[in-house]
Amino acid sequence: MLRAIYRALWWIIAPLAVLRLLIRSRKERGYREHIGERFGYSRGRLPEDTAPLIWVHAVSVGETRAAQPLIDALIKARPDARILLTHMTPSGRATGEEIFGDRVLRSYLPYDMPHAVQRFLRAWRPSLGLVMETEVWPTLIDECRRADVPLVLTNARMSARSYKRAAKFGSATKDVFGGFARVLAQSPSDAERLTALGARNVAVLGNLKFDMSTPPELAARGHAWRAAIGARPVWVAASTREGEEELVLQAFAALGIDNALLILVPRHPQRFNEVVGLVEKAGLRIARRSVWAPDAKVASAATSGAVPPLPAGVNVLLGDSMGELGAYYAASDLAFIGGSLLPLGGQNLIEACAVGVPVLIGPHVFNFTQATADAVAAGAAVQVKDPADLGRALRELFGDKARRLAMGGAASAFAARHRGATARTVDVLMALLPEE
Repeated sequence: MLRAIYRALWWIIAPLAVLRLLIRSRKERGYREHIGERFGYSRGRLPEDTAPLIWVHAVSVGETRAAQPLIDALIKARPDARILLTHMTPSGRATGEEIFGDRVLRSYLPYDMPHAVQRFLRAWRPSLGLVMETEVWPTLIDECRRADVPLVLTNARMSARSYKRAAKFGSATKDVFGGFARVLAQSPSDAERLTALGARNVAVLGNLKFDMSTPPELAARGHAWRAAIGARPVWVAASTREGEEELVLQAFAALGIDNALLILVPRHPQRFNEVVGLVEKAGLRIARRSVWAPDAKVASAATSGAVPPLPAGVNVLLGDSMGELGAYYAASDLAFIGGSLLPLGGQNLIEACAVGVPVLIGPHVFNFTQATADAVAAGAAVQVKDPADLGRALRELFGDKARRLAMGGAASAFAARHRGATARTVDVLMALLPEE
């Protein structure tokens, strides 16, 4: 009964979903492109293409970047295979194009409707499907099972909050989660919750995000920016969400250091102009990274002179670029991870740790509970309660260089200690592919 209701709801939702795409395209044009793919009308593969195809679904930017080490490892392990990368957002698709170029095929994942999913599977004929983290689509799972396509929930996580919501559906969850061929969990607590919901063949392999690394040229770009910024306290508020920038600006005011610079990096690019307005409304002077340092390829301020000094009096630098978060971390003394001052679940703190930047994070981290707890326990991160507490923690750390450096070292060690999930994941996946 629940399955029939779910599928019927999609017939009602689908026209509204298209309308939402068109509305969102006013700010981000990519939402009006490739709409047919969202209903399974993909160009697919030519009939004569018989190579094994590994399909990886990564919803948006964060999941795409987390999947990069895995996709690189899959290409190396099975050079005869093709890789299809699917997304739900234009920013995720653009990130995939930037990272992989023509090394992978790409499409949007269709809406979770039987005929759309069937068309998608017929067009691409995948040998193996991977969905990342929390992407649980009942119809997709059913249709993959019918088409004999092994579907693996990879880098899987299940927060206590999400578990309670899913458990309300009772035995229906066992049909859904039991449809995965394998479930590769990040932590023992994730594995326990997923098993309780009906997942079979569950293994704990660790978090793929620990295997992400900032490319040397990106780190060099950040160091060049820092040289051009000069000797002043710099902190970055990364991946902030709607309603959160105001709280970050409150913390900035509470910091009370006149020459401090805030690098503000909203998670969604369509909000850049909105955030500029918020900063100006707060009486602060803002510069856009794209205007101040438009040459994204600069490697060294000392050798190229391509990065001019940041204009005097600028309080906030807007990170209005895609794919440069590692550079913003490298340019900063401290990093605050967004999505955590409001009940949004938090964002990935691992990339900041890997760069060796001390981390501050808010109270709402239910999507990254284990990673946050481990980082705090390792001395790599400090969890704050609210904007005033964030301002206080920033002030204390800027005033204690020895502690700040110790936290940075602990952050690097923490990130290094948890690497290896990619290799373990590839070993499992290779056993599910047809032999060469």
